Amino acid sequence: MKTIKMLLTGFLLGLLIGLWVGVNIGKGQPVFSNPFAKEDLSKKIKRRVGESIEQLGEDIKGKVNK
Repeated sequence: MKTIKMLLTGFLLGLLIGLWVGVNIGKGQPVFSNPFAKEDLSKKIKRRVGESIEQLGEDIKGKVNK
């Protein structure tokens, strides 16, 4: 019984830590940061503008090479 209880406890702790780390990796944040923290509006705008500029550059390169 003690072995099953320890195994279940280890499984639940591993699951919780794995979810915490996985959510942060998915959001592109540091691994052990708070996954529930609100992203700053200025950071969100900078990130989206950067992504848009990169996509625009790729589109221009694709049209020039054709």
